[in-house]
Amino acid sequence: MLSVYEGFFSGGARIVHSDVVMGLQEGGQHHRVLSIHSEVHREATRQRMESDACYRSLTAAGVGVASLGRVFPASGDPASFTGPELADTARATADADVILSLKEQPLRLLNQSGLPRRPVVVCLHRSDPENQGSALDELKAAIADGTVVACVCCAESTRAAYQAAGIPAELLHVIPNGVDLERFRPDPARRLALRTSLDVPVDAPVVVFAARYDAMKNIPLFLRSARAWLDREPEGHVLMCGAGMTAANPGLDADIETAFGAEPGPANRLHRLGVRHDMEHVYAAADVVALTSSWGEAAPLCLVEGMMCGAVPVSTDVGDSAAIVAGHGFVTPPDPDSIATAWTEAVASRTDLTSALEASRERFSRTRMIAAYAALIDGIHLRTTMPPALPEPL
Repeated sequence: MLSVYEGFFSGGARIVHSDVVMGLQEGGQHHRVLSIHSEVHREATRQRMESDACYRSLTAAGVGVASLGRVFPASGDPASFTGPELADTARATADADVILSLKEQPLRLLNQSGLPRRPVVVCLHRSDPENQGSALDELKAAIADGTVVACVCCAESTRAAYQAAGIPAELLHVIPNGVDLERFRPDPARRLALRTSLDVPVDAPVVVFAARYDAMKNIPLFLRSARAWLDREPEGHVLMCGAGMTAANPGLDADIETAFGAEPGPANRLHRLGVRHDMEHVYAAADVVALTSSWGEAAPLCLVEGMMCGAVPVSTDVGDSAAIVAGHGFVTPPDPDSIATAWTEAVASRTDLTSALEASRERFSRTRMIAAYAALIDGIHLRTTMPPALPEPL
């Protein structure tokens, strides 16, 4: 098996896919990863492949990872590949029985002429196919020539959006995201340790926002909501995690100044933590996991991970968020006062919702997710390697 990544950078899709690859390797498949980029500059963050947590986890699990060595963004046509790059890709794909494409963007490489033809499964993690540049056209081209044999959708909203965009329904398979339930669980010791490290009182209400600095996440709406909530909750604290969520990001500085003005008081309880590799500790320390996205989300990983650690999810109605949150938390309109009110209600309801969160753990299991991927891939491999049936004798 070969997985092709656009690059290694902070984001839920890469986390989920890398976990799937490791789980399939644990189950007896042999996996490798080819990354188009070895370094990515985005969300006001320089992200090198070797420094990425997914890269380190994959290589520690024995998964070979190679790169074409590109840096993003770079000058020139991103869809044009050199002879040596295509030769490296040909060698990597020649040994594969099935290729997994992490999202549709790597298809601009896999669609290049002259590469070995292998069945490709595209793993889709968004609900806005029309907002992905030329990626949708690349996906349609790969389907038309028979290269793409299946698409895995992490959410029902993904399947609906891609079907509406013209992708054949029979190619779209929904496998919801799952997480490691041993890692993501309520843990009083983690809760205390993380709060102590940030000088957050044990009994203070805490909201966590885990997102990269991207327009789809609607950071200004989140910050206006945080300002309204911190004004109401004088003991409250807000944690912001993800690429670009640091004091080194001038865009975030400007957003905070716009939302909080010159008053330093509430903003002093806003913690910018950047990319964290211990999210199980961060979520365990929180009472609420928040999402304020406006578009593009499918099955947001932050909601699932946070819920499994005991935080109550509060989300805008985007992608499958409402279905994930149903019975476990709150769905809000994109309004700061409504969101702030829901955060307060979520904190107050945390004990009452504990049993519902615990009862939902199997639904969000990594084991369930990986078994579904394995069954789909095994079926594709069987179909593509079976000899053609002989004609019935006359």
